[in-house]
Amino acid sequence: MKTVYIGLLCIVFSANSFAQDITIEQEITELSKAKWDWMAKKDVAKLGSLFHDKSRFVHMSGSWKKERELEIIESGSIWYKKADVHDVVVEVIADDTVLLWNRITLTAHVRGNDVANEFTVTEFYHKEGEDWKLLDLTFSKVRDTHEIAH
Repeated sequence: MKTVYIGLLCIVFSANSFAQDITIEQEITELSKAKWDWMAKKDVAKLGSLFHDKSRFVHMSGSWKKERELEIIESGSIWYKKADVHDVVVEVIADDTVLLWNRITLTAHVRGNDVANEFTVTEFYHKEGEDWKLLDLTFSKVRDTHEIAH
């Protein structure tokens, strides 16, 4: 009889852990979607709260920290006009650590021109207290046929 109870407890704890991962995946997916919207609207107040103080950003033209990314967004030197998200994969590493990959077509205004590029974007999130913080945002240029394996 003890074996049955132990087995049932294991199933309950496993189901709870799986459900928790689904909730975290949904939360991070929605947060990432909101981030693209805030970037398009140049909402540096919301982005400043989302970006961790030690966050890094890797683009085709360079890599920099939070302050520079916010400056670039606010000034419009790169205006992330629209991110069409084609695919999202979320990997919950721990209750406070999540990786997200987006395959996107990014329309941006750069150096006086509108350009559209295909990227896989890697986002690394860490939870501090009740808030998720973006630690890393890396753009990897890919072909439009690129797929993210689930």
